[in-house]
Amino acid sequence: MMGTKAFTLVSAVERELLMGDKERVSIECVECCGKNLYVGTNDCSIHHFLLEEQSLPAGTAAFTATKQLQRHLGLRKPVSELRAASALHRLLVLCDCSISLVHMLSLEPVPSGARIKGAVALALNENPVSGDPFCVEVCTISVKRRTVQVFLVYEDRVQIVREVSTPEQPLAVAVDGHFLCLALTTQYIILNYSTGAAQDLFPYCSEEKRPIVKRIGRQEFLLAGPGGLGMFATVAGISRRAPVHWSENVIGAAVCFPYVLALDDAFITVHSMLDQQQKQTLPFKEGHILQDFEGRVIVATSKGVYILVPLPLEKQIQDLLASHRVEEALVLAKGARRNIPKEKFQGMYRRILQQAGFIHFAQLQFPEAKELFRSGQLDVRELISLCPFLLPTSSSFARSHPPLHEYADLNQLAQGDQEKAARCKRFLMSYLDEVRGTEAVRSYREDVDTALLKLYAEAGHAGLLGLLDGENACLLADSAAWLEKHKRYFALGLLYHHNNQDAAAVQLWVSIVNGELDDPTRADLYDHVVDFLTHSPDPALVWQHADWALQKSEEVGVQLFTKRPLEEQQDSFSPDHVLSRLKKYPSALVRYLEHLVVDRNLQREEYHTRLALLYLDAVLQRTPGAGEVTETQAKLRRLLQKSDLYRVHFLMERVRGADLPMERAILHGKLEEHEQALRTLALELRDFSAAEDYCAWRAAGREPAFRRRLFHTLLALYLGPGPAELAVAAVDLLNRHAAEFDAAQVLQLLPGSWSVQLLGPFLTGALRDSTHARRTAQVALGLATAENLIYQHDQVRVKRSSFRLSDRQLCQVCRRPFCEPVFVRYPTGDLVHTHCAASRHSNPSAPRPGART
Repeated sequence: MMGTKAFTLVSAVERELLMGDKERVSIECVECCGKNLYVGTNDCSIHHFLLEEQSLPAGTAAFTATKQLQRHLGLRKPVSELRAASALHRLLVLCDCSISLVHMLSLEPVPSGARIKGAVALALNENPVSGDPFCVEVCTISVKRRTVQVFLVYEDRVQIVREVSTPEQPLAVAVDGHFLCLALTTQYIILNYSTGAAQDLFPYCSEEKRPIVKRIGRQEFLLAGPGGLGMFATVAGISRRAPVHWSENVIGAAVCFPYVLALDDAFITVHSMLDQQQKQTLPFKEGHILQDFEGRVIVATSKGVYILVPLPLEKQIQDLLASHRVEEALVLAKGARRNIPKEKFQGMYRRILQQAGFIHFAQLQFPEAKELFRSGQLDVRELISLCPFLLPTSSSFARSHPPLHEYADLNQLAQGDQEKAARCKRFLMSYLDEVRGTEAVRSYREDVDTALLKLYAEAGHAGLLGLLDGENACLLADSAAWLEKHKRYFALGLLYHHNNQDAAAVQLWVSIVNGELDDPTRADLYDHVVDFLTHSPDPALVWQHADWALQKSEEVGVQLFTKRPLEEQQDSFSPDHVLSRLKKYPSALVRYLEHLVVDRNLQREEYHTRLALLYLDAVLQRTPGAGEVTETQAKLRRLLQKSDLYRVHFLMERVRGADLPMERAILHGKLEEHEQALRTLALELRDFSAAEDYCAWRAAGREPAFRRRLFHTLLALYLGPGPAELAVAAVDLLNRHAAEFDAAQVLQLLPGSWSVQLLGPFLTGALRDSTHARRTAQVALGLATAENLIYQHDQVRVKRSSFRLSDRQLCQVCRRPFCEPVFVRYPTGDLVHTHCAASRHSNPSAPRPGART
């Protein structure tokens, strides 16, 4: 991908300054060390220039070269290579297969005349292994066939360290520590000159192309590979980076992180080391030198020297972002980490991430935008501010300067596309909902929650109620006006409640229920209001709206009192106070009394009597002859049966003249008038099952004799004069409850005409019970006899034993001697005074009797 402007080509040394009118003089090599620029020419001369750099506003620079000195070496050969050893103030000059040392400023040869002979190429070790700061390590390709030599170069002398043979003739070399990267005749290799170990890299043909071997970092080299590839290789023989694609005719390469530059016969191409893409192409003809010197890239023709000035990485990144090339910008920004101080980089990188996020946002690429916003720690108000009026009027937020994007607001971004604007707002809603609870927005959560409320209200989003129903920081003034504008009255009530304005909230909801305001948010709003008031801690507010709630629905409105927490029902909502307010609402009054009597089980006679009377009134008002038992009648019967607190005589007077035989029977039972009750059930109602249930009900918890009397009373009623169905009922009663009767007494009452077969179940049950009782008595008698024998045996055993009592023996309780032959002896054999034995319960240390004395 092309289009990145990473470098600007600037002239450094013009032809006239270098060679004047000498047409045949041409540049062979260059070296740069700080401000010092050295040029070697084909006439065996060295030219020294002083470079002055001037920064320009556009991010580029201009250079002024001042010629300092020119020195002819006295030979007729061209100067092949120049290398500066700034620590020694020396310049290494390769000319005519000999490396000589000259002073960096005077260009005079060292007095000792030290030199390295028989060299055709040299490379400085930028990762030296000697550890001596007063020398440099130099690797040379010797004129001897297939030989590489390593030297230590001092200010005025040189010292050979190692001579290494190679498999083929070396053509180019680069060095790092003990490792040599060599271009041989047919391949590249890595050679450890300390151990002699060699590692083949890949083949190439030296006859077809010029080899390139360049150290680009610690233990890493750049090589011109086959197929127009720039290959990266480590000393281990592997590549940690993908290759770059450059021209087949590359004649030089340089590195200026994060770029690799390649020179061919017509162009300089710039490739990224981060994504291996070609970023820039600069036309440059007749170039034959491309080298980098401490971050400065120099390119030269035979007549002039030029400098490739890198544009600041920040400007390159901003240019990429301006072109919406987000991925390239991010890759370049990550790669810039090594060239920028940590704190400055972190701030710059966060801003780049934010800018990239806004680009994705404008392109509706919301997942990518969200991830960039999070990584870049975006102040989310930058997003909120795109939507007019979302930020509260009290917000102190101001957009970032310079701006993170080019849009004034969402309308400009969407360019009139309402669907695009709606999608942006939906993303903003979801993003605000995610970040509102994070630590990052704590300091301005009011702005975030208020903006989110406005978005929800405008869109009619269900999240509005969840926001207001939970913990939130929505500002009341802004939010209330916005909710009212969009007719979100129920939500406005929640907002009032959150701000402790419950009276305003309830009044608003009441207006919605009454139809004065239109808001269909809650179809069950009336139930919600009742529930809200039920849990309200403000008694005045509850009483203020109690009549309204009861008028709407007594069954629901009474929940204001029945579902209220129990501890609150003792004070402002005492039962007597509530009952007085419920007089106008009969259904609510009944339900509240049920709450007191059934749910809370309050033991007060007036509550039980009043509830029974209300039930009774409702039963008496039912349609005559309805026949079926209504729910209210069933409740009345349960209350009459289970409660012992109501006024029985008072209710009996109300029931006596009414057609309520079942209720009358229950009241007779409460008055212990069991025969009248059973007569009503068995003879008047002919409800034999109810009569049997009555006997079980009234006998519950009473002695067996009482239970038996009840069943005999019922049997006597069945056996009296009457229709035949009573006789059938008597037979069923005996057969079902045989255990409840005295069989001998029953047999005397039964008519002689009844057959044994008819009473078979009764007789079988009576006989079984009689047999069981007799056998149980026999077992009990046997156990008692056995226990009596055990006691008699113990008595005989104790009486047969003898012991001696003397005045020397001591009581085991008081430890005093016996003065008279009166004592108590325990089964253990211990003897005590009779008065000590009598008081043993008050003396914890006294021995306790084992069984009998």
